[in-house]
Amino acid sequence: MKIKTTLIFLSLFFMSAVLYAQSIPKSAPQIASRDWSHKLQQAKTLEVKGRNLEAKALYDEILKDPQIPAEAKKKIQVDYHQLNLQILVTRIHSQEGMKHKVVKGDTLYDIAIKYRTTVDMIKKNNKLKKDTIYPGMMLKISSSVLSLRVDKSDNIMILQLNSQEIKRYSVATGRGNNTPVGEFKIINKLENPTWFHAGAIVPPDSPENILGTRWLGFDHPGYGIHGTTLPETIGHQASSGCVRMFNHDVEELYAVIPTGTKVIIVD
Repeated sequence: MKIKTTLIFLSLFFMSAVLYAQSIPKSAPQIASRDWSHKLQQAKTLEVKGRNLEAKALYDEILKDPQIPAEAKKKIQVDYHQLNLQILVTRIHSQEGMKHKVVKGDTLYDIAIKYRTTVDMIKKNNKLKKDTIYPGMMLKISSSVLSLRVDKSDNIMILQLNSQEIKRYSVATGRGNNTPVGEFKIINKLENPTWFHAGAIVPPDSPENILGTRWLGFDHPGYGIHGTTLPETIGHQASSGCVRMFNHDVEELYAVIPTGTKVIIVD
């Protein structure tokens, strides 16, 4: 009788152990979830304190966590992009630049062209909320040089400041590796571009227009960097030869990249 009781006890013990072991994986995602959520709170705190580079490092870790829900990840990516832009503006603003004294007839557009920068960057560097300027006003103009490097092997584009890496963007390049290799220059910029395709003129509001919200054209006719209405193609060789970006990324880039910017594309 004692032997039978012992066997029953042991059976129940081992059964409990098995059930407990099976329950562990179910709780793991919850632990991981708490982990990224806690890191996000830390990142936000660092941002408030102005410790943006430390916050960026935490965001990099968070976005690699496979347990983050898709909707939460999208929101985090938006904050991450804004942080990266702030880091870029801060770096440019903290560097020595030039001063421009506004004269009668000056516009921010003309000044941006003269100094190879953008209206957005002049406004950010001088904390201007409007495009209004007046004679005698002193504007800080950055002397920093931005450039872009596209690596077709992993569909990544790198934004550089004076040859120092600032930010990486996931992009799409040409099918069959047909995006041209070499050094190019951005010669024109357009918001909500019209697509001239196969002899047809496709307006910006047409569902057939796949160029997205911005265009940065190369000095290589027909090629450039643009947004897309096909976000699922980003990260792949999927375009007709141009460099595609998510619309929110190309809009961010458009604001800081002036005409004349060098673009290097490698295999």
